[in-house]
Amino acid sequence: MDTSPDASGENVRPRVIENYDGGEIILDDEGKIKLDPAKFESLNTHIGEELIVTDGKTLLGADDKAGIAEIMPLVDYLIRHPEVPHGKICVCFTPDEEVGNGAEKFDVESFGADFAYTVDGGTLGEIEYENFNGADAAVYIKGKSIHPGSAKNKMLNAALIAAEYASMLPQSETPTHTEGYEGFYHLHQIKGTVAEAELRYIIRDHDREKFEKRKQFMHTAGDYLNKKYGENTVRVVTEDRYYNMREKIMPHMELISLAKKAMEEEGIAPNVVPIRGGTDGARLSFMGLPCPNLCTGGHNFHGPFEYCSVDSMDKTVKILIRLTKLFAEEMC
Repeated sequence: MDTSPDASGENVRPRVIENYDGGEIILDDEGKIKLDPAKFESLNTHIGEELIVTDGKTLLGADDKAGIAEIMPLVDYLIRHPEVPHGKICVCFTPDEEVGNGAEKFDVESFGADFAYTVDGGTLGEIEYENFNGADAAVYIKGKSIHPGSAKNKMLNAALIAAEYASMLPQSETPTHTEGYEGFYHLHQIKGTVAEAELRYIIRDHDREKFEKRKQFMHTAGDYLNKKYGENTVRVVTEDRYYNMREKIMPHMELISLAKKAMEEEGIAPNVVPIRGGTDGARLSFMGLPCPNLCTGGHNFHGPFEYCSVDSMDKTVKILIRLTKLFAEEMC
């Protein structure tokens, strides 16, 4: 039910492109912000379709309001067609997924399902049951503020130490330079003065051992700077958010087989890919509810270039309906 804090979600003004012609889409009134298919190649797969875009000033919120907009027609269809056989269907919408707390108070037992799917993915046809192990990291730095005119051998500039800390992390291991199963350190917030500074990171890796090493490396970097500048200059705090749900889904691969079959029967090519992010399904899987993730038809999440294909959303609804029927046939 939430949207990402990485871009403003206030006063979202969505605009509908009824028949996308394959060219640039001007988003803002000034004509400076464009959705260019040369940069956002996924647009080339949606020529002739109906798209929903932003005004260039906020995110769209397709992540994950598109999922809600697809689940509700499924519920409506099942209510209006009682003749369609299906097992028990449980539906829940969670807040705070984008900050890693979506499943914090989720009561799996009361929910009442043995298996679930999150509808929180991207490109039509995607099925995901591998996700990043994820942690947050905060780096707090204490400096010594001295008048710059008399600061020689006395000042300890926290802002400069923050920059030094950031430079110690592998520059090739950021979201800008990684893909597939490659993990990263992502600096998403930095603030500071001479007296104090703060860095905020997210740490991601599909491999649990590499994930643990990434966290340790951040602490080691802090220890090095403490030896260089004095004890308690740098404090690093890491907190795990979620783990790779692969180990919890592997014993239940029928969930993936049924999702693939549902897509194939609707004429959609399934594409099983790892999530380069997290989803409530990861937390829920470790809480005893195996929960892979399905597509929504959205693209470019968390920013003003976000867009969603209405055609893909319609097809996703059909996938969900088909999936409930397959469960009735093969699992109930």
